[in-house]
Amino acid sequence: MTLFAVGIDRAKHSAHRLATFAVIAFGFLAQPIAAQTEAPYPNKPVRIVVAFAPGGFADTVTRLVGQKLSERLGQPVVVENRGGAGGNIGARQVAGAAPDGYTLLSHTAASAINVSLYKNTGFDLLTDLTPIANTGSTPGLFAVHASNPATSLQDLIRLARTNGGRLTYSTAGIGTSSHLAAEYLFNTLAGLKATHVPFQGGAPAITAVVSNQVEVISGSMPPVAVFVKQGSLKMLAISSLTRVDAFPDVPTVSESGFADFEERSWVGFFAPMKTPSAIVNRLNDDVNQIVLLPDVRERLANMGIEPRPGSAQVFSDYIRREVAMWSKIVKTTGITTE
Repeated sequence: MTLFAVGIDRAKHSAHRLATFAVIAFGFLAQPIAAQTEAPYPNKPVRIVVAFAPGGFADTVTRLVGQKLSERLGQPVVVENRGGAGGNIGARQVAGAAPDGYTLLSHTAASAINVSLYKNTGFDLLTDLTPIANTGSTPGLFAVHASNPATSLQDLIRLARTNGGRLTYSTAGIGTSSHLAAEYLFNTLAGLKATHVPFQGGAPAITAVVSNQVEVISGSMPPVAVFVKQGSLKMLAISSLTRVDAFPDVPTVSESGFADFEERSWVGFFAPMKTPSAIVNRLNDDVNQIVLLPDVRERLANMGIEPRPGSAQVFSDYIRREVAMWSKIVKTTGITTE
């Protein structure tokens, strides 16, 4: 072999060694990048979009649960309010977010109502969002001013009939579960000519009855219960299927002659569709454990809210039943947002 040939052979061998070294070196350099990409969930702040304004039922529950969730996840949980269009604006935002578990939605029974109430919500509740967990729920109720002569729901209806069936009731707004429930109860089931007096939020709706400007408040338990305990309002019936511990002497609407009548406000968490099941199940387990913590249960109980732990599938099935129930009521009452 000539010296020239030996030189070529050595050059080839060196080039091969350099190429091998480059591949190995690249592999070592790439490992931190891959590890960072595949870091376990969560490795950055989680954002929860509340579909309503600050200070309301959904916002209060979300911030309570969100604080505990941050502790469990080891990451900041940022609560962001995106109210408007009955909760549709915030829901649309989350439905279009990346399905990675870092953008979640907090919504209420309005999510199930809006499916039928709005011609176009801008998203599909059942196909664009993945139910994670239901935090808790509270029954609706009907209350009047303390001076009102009615001592029961049947008394109220009887007195209204002596007045040509006329009755006024206030709610937190058009299309809310309280609005639909009252319209269905008073005008469809009881056959009255009740007039809806809508307000922007529960506080002014309650004030209207406390000041005797409107006869009945159809609302959720947490804000109304305060005025009942103070003695300025009188609760006539609760829209749950069984009586509640906080007011054991107040009968249900079913006991008052309208069998199987139920209307509950709830706060649930959702994620964009296609969020990995491992993340959904992780969040579901965290929320379920949070709502059963003694201090959280106590705060929820003070607001008249009962924890509703369960699997993501249980919550999903509940949502579908809610959609079907409210669809029937929207169609029967003819209520529309147009």
